[in-house]
Amino acid sequence: MIKIAFDPVYAHPLPDNHRFPMLKYELIPEQLLHEGTCTEANFFKPGTCVAEIILQTHDKDYLDKLSNQQLTASEQRKIGFPLSPELIQRELVITQGTIECALYALQNGCAMNIAGGTHHAFAERGEGFCILNDQAIAANYLISRQLSQKILIIDLDVHQGNGTAKLLENEPRVFTFSMHGLTNYPFHKEKSDLDIGLLDGTTSESYLKTLEEVLPKLIEQVQPDFAFYLAGVDILSTDKFGKLKVSMESCKQRDVFVFSQLKKNKIPVAVTLGGGYSPDIKTIVEAHCNTFRTAMDLFN
Repeated sequence: MIKIAFDPVYAHPLPDNHRFPMLKYELIPEQLLHEGTCTEANFFKPGTCVAEIILQTHDKDYLDKLSNQQLTASEQRKIGFPLSPELIQRELVITQGTIECALYALQNGCAMNIAGGTHHAFAERGEGFCILNDQAIAANYLISRQLSQKILIIDLDVHQGNGTAKLLENEPRVFTFSMHGLTNYPFHKEKSDLDIGLLDGTTSESYLKTLEEVLPKLIEQVQPDFAFYLAGVDILSTDKFGKLKVSMESCKQRDVFVFSQLKKNKIPVAVTLGGGYSPDIKTIVEAHCNTFRTAMDLFN
């Protein structure tokens, strides 16, 4: 059975100007349950990630500043959220959710986090709505406990996983792959093990062709025994910040291809959602739900 991490704190209420991006965390599980894609048995409530685990990836000074609510106004602006104890607790739960998804995936082939994919968080700072880098933390967790020997991170959010690339640049047991908008945020890109920058206006056909050419060869080259998949839906043509021209159906086909390749090669995968900023919340929810529907079809 596919397990899905979710806690009501994922939809933690922020000031009104930050409320819209959080709505999807409430609506996605409601939709999946309503349509019968999932049952309550699929969902689990993660615990809270502890400092010992976080400090394998993030600096102690940074974690202390988060815990003690001591980020400067400038540091908070770079993140994009006003600091609060509730926000930090939310991040700790989301991060633990990704770790627990990784453990479930080792058992069942696939597990999914309703949130996560906070790939702009660095060791000593956060930015771009990312505070703790959940996939990097979870990757280091698996490696340090000898639960994996080689991890492939497949980051298909429209924004480069700059924090993930930097955090793991000296970890040869984790291979970072980011396919993203070339001219999009972050404007200073870090160096992943493999970066593919897509031109503005990249079409569905071109997007899928590139992915289909690259991913099988990459799996053959890296020989991973575990994967993290960041399934951002900000590649959609409707996205306010994406700059690509990928349709809803092609976004779903992307997920079908990624999951099919991983399943064919018997590589367990932990999935996080990443970004999605279409003006209509229904578009965001539908695209994310397609990721869950695809996984349920292929792995159950």
